[in-house]
Parts: sequence; structure tokens; C-alpha cells
Amino acid sequence: MPLALVGAGALAATGFQPLALWPFTLAALAFLIDRLEQARSARRAALAGWLFGLGYFTLGNNWIATAFTYQAAMPAWLGWIAVVLLAVYLAVFPAIAAFLGVWLARRWRAALLPAFAGSWIIAELLRASVFTGFAWNPLAMVALGGFNRPGLAAIAPWTGTYALSGLVVLLAGLWLFAWRVAKAYRLYAAAVIAAFPAGLMILPLHGSGGEGRLAYTLVQPDIGQDSINDPSLYESQFQRIARLSLPRSPGSARVVLWPEGGLPDYLRPGYPQFFYNATTFAGDPALARQRIGRLIGRGSLLLTGATDLVVQGGEVAAARNVVTALGDDGAIRGSYAKAHLVPYGEYLPMRAWLAPLGLSRLVSGSLDFLPGPGPRTLDMGSYGNVGFQICYEIVFSGEVTERAHRPDYIFNPSNDGWFGAWGPPQHLAQARMRAIEEGLPILRATTTGISAVIDADGVVRQFVPRLTPGRLDGLVPPAHSPTLFARLGNRLALAWALLLLSASLVVARRRGGR
Repeated sequence: MPLALVGAGALAATGFQPLALWPFTLAALAFLIDRLEQARSARRAALAGWLFGLGYFTLGNNWIATAFTYQAAMPAWLGWIAVVLLAVYLAVFPAIAAFLGVWLARRWRAALLPAFAGSWIIAELLRASVFTGFAWNPLAMVALGGFNRPGLAAIAPWTGTYALSGLVVLLAGLWLFAWRVAKAYRLYAAAVIAAFPAGLMILPLHGSGGEGRLAYTLVQPDIGQDSINDPSLYESQFQRIARLSLPRSPGSARVVLWPEGGLPDYLRPGYPQFFYNATTFAGDPALARQRIGRLIGRGSLLLTGATDLVVQGGEVAAARNVVTALGDDGAIRGSYAKAHLVPYGEYLPMRAWLAPLGLSRLVSGSLDFLPGPGPRTLDMGSYGNVGFQICYEIVFSGEVTERAHRPDYIFNPSNDGWFGAWGPPQHLAQARMRAIEEGLPILRATTTGISAVIDADGVVRQFVPRLTPGRLDGLVPPAHSPTLFARLGNRLALAWALLLLSASLVVARRRGGR
């Protein structure tokens, strides 16, 4: 049975992108729920949840292993060990959900389903916050439809992502009930019950459409991770992104969007000169900015991923992963610093202990990145109020906007070249879910794909496929009015969790009173 639970967890993960086999997810969850009902204690239920989680996270996060192939400090095979070790930790959260669900339901099987669904919501909230959080691939992602429709995820403005995960658990429970009805030879009734979750998952819900007024040019240069840090290629890489960014209507206002990692130049003054000599056009940040201003053309604003350095006592002590806004005159109009940094990617936790053991960051260089203050909205005048989420930040439900200053759209630059074939479509899916929750369009520029323009309903209006250079031109889709989730954030998901847990206690008390 342990191997069956691990296999069921792996099967459940096939519901995520790029496979999107959501029926396997519901079937695997139904199997887990059945095992929880048979568990003799909450401790045994926790073990079942942990085994399920081990398979679930090992397959779902397999793309992490690819990142180890793009650095030389550690052996590439260590990537697969890292995937499994991360799964060993992350599986604790399904174990918590299983333990809490069975403990609350006690002996009353009818109370288990709402208790487990509510507990799963709480477990995902914890997973997104404990030890800085790892919110990748919440269960709700299997409810997201194809590029042209949000599917069941269309209800996310009223639930949030984590409560939608609880709904997926409930739908799996209905499939388990349908299976038991079928075993009693009530096939028609079983078919009706099974069809209800399936119908919800394939709802042909489409976006509301509509066009905005602000023109954009979004660029995907297709700079691979194996060459992006090669100084001998910096100029040719710049020329590639430059050719893709030239204005087609000179003098017309537009916002130009470049990805994270696509620009090697240091754009700010005040760093030791040798940093500029190695990376920056003519060794001068002012000349580099002026060149970019001439490139984008009159009336344009550039939003680009860049790196700022932190200088202390005349020495460079750290770095920040930023988006910099440049005007057509080369002047810096504003910047945003990434807040949710990637452990072992942008900084090495417990460096004093781990560095002597030979461990290092996956990102090249010895400087750790420092976090920014959190979500910010920058007033860019005629280019709108812009929110920013760099790369991995976009996966954190409820943490992507400055709620007191709601943006008109979110810019999400990313470097997904690390993440193999599975990571980029999963990343894009999670950006779509943020658009639905918040009712905001998201413009996503990446180095190697998948770059996309996502409207406020989560519909992908345009995209550039992986490993393909290209540009997207159009008008930024309009935002919706603030959604219920945009107002309440994850308090909304927590409220749904408490409602489900309360329902389970009501069922248990009524059964216990008989």
C-alpha cells in the first residue's frame, strides 16, 4: 500500500501543466480519501498523506532537477536528489491535511470529506508561508482551463486559489462516492454523480474580452541559460533584443517589456568600475541607458529586468533583482526590487554552514541577493499604474499587489530558461490564476518562454512559445473592478476553510448524537 499511495500522488500531479490530465488527479485523490477513511488513527492517516505527497511533489517539481545542469559548482545528478528531498519536506503538508481531517472526523466517515477539504486549504496556506513559503502548484491549478478559457478557475475571484483547491478535493470525493454507487450496480446514478465534477471541470467559460488603450511591445529574445551569462555574447544578445524592440510606428506611445535576465548592463552609477567594464556598454551606465532610450524611440517607456548592486564602505556587498523603468531619454523613471527570493537560487540559506560543504547558489556569482519591501505600484503617468512581480513571486496567491494602490496591470518578467519543459507552462498557469483572482491583466516577458499577455479573466490573448524568439504587440487588456479576493486576500480562503471544518463538526455531532 505505501507504493500505491506514492504512485497515486504522482498520478495526481499529472493534472498540472504540461499534461493537464485532471481526471487522473480526481481519481488519485479519490483513492487517497478512501485510504483515509480506512485509516485506524490520525497518525496512520498522516503517513498516508505524506506518502501521497512524496509522489505528488516529486513528479510535479521534476523541473527543478534541470536547473542543476546549468551550473558547474555542483554535480548535475544532485538535482534529482534535491527534487526528492524537497518532496520529503513538502509532503509534510498533505500529511497535516490528512491528520487534521481524520482527527476532526473521528469515527464518522461522512464528516471526513469536508474536514479533509478544509484541512487541505489550511495546509496549502501553511505551505505558502512557512520558511518563506513554496507555493508552487497548489491543487487548484488542475481546475484551470486551456489558454482561451478559465474553466472552473473562473470562480477564483470568490474563493481564492487555496479554497479552490479545497473544492477540487470535494469533487474527488464525489467521484469516490460515484464509484461506490457503481459497485452497488446503480450505474445510472453513478454516471450522474460522476458527471457533475467532470462537467464543472470542462465548463466552457470564456473571458469577457475588451481592449485597453495603452500600446505594448513585449519581447522574448530566446537567450538560453547555457549562454546568458557569457560576457563574450552580451553584445550579440543585446542586438537580438534590440531588433525585436524597434518601434513600428515612430513617435507613438507604448510600453516596451523586456524579461528578467535579458539585459546584462548595470544601469545605475556608483559601482566599482570593473563591474561596468565586464558587463556594461562602453563601461558607462549613462551611455548604456542613452543607447536604450534611442532604441525604444520617442514616446516609449521600457520596463526591463536588471540587477542593482548594494555598495557598503566602497565594496559591493550584495545585489537586488529589479525591474527598472527607463524613459526614451535614458533616464531612470522608477524601479521595483524582488521581495520573494528563491532559496538556493538567489541566495544561499545558512551560508556560513553550507558553503564549507561545497554547496552554492544555482545562479552564477558569489553575491547573495537581498529582498525588496514587497508589492509596489508605480505611477508611470500615461503608461498607467504598474504592479510588478518578478519571476517566482507571481506564484504567491494574495501577495502580488499593493492593495492600497491597485495597479492597472501587472508586469511579470521572468527567466524560465532554468526550468526545462515542465516548469514554464506551470509558471504561466500560475500567472493566469493570479490574473483571475485579482481581476488584473498580467504581461509576462521571459527569456526563453512562455511569454504571454493574460487578460483579467485569465485568458491568454497572445503568447510566444518556448525556445522561440519573438515579440507581441497590442493594447494592454483592461482591468476589472476589484474582486472579492482582491479586497480580502487569503482571509477569504481561510473563511472557506473554516466553513468546511465547521460543516464537518456539525456532521460529526449529529451522527454522534444518534
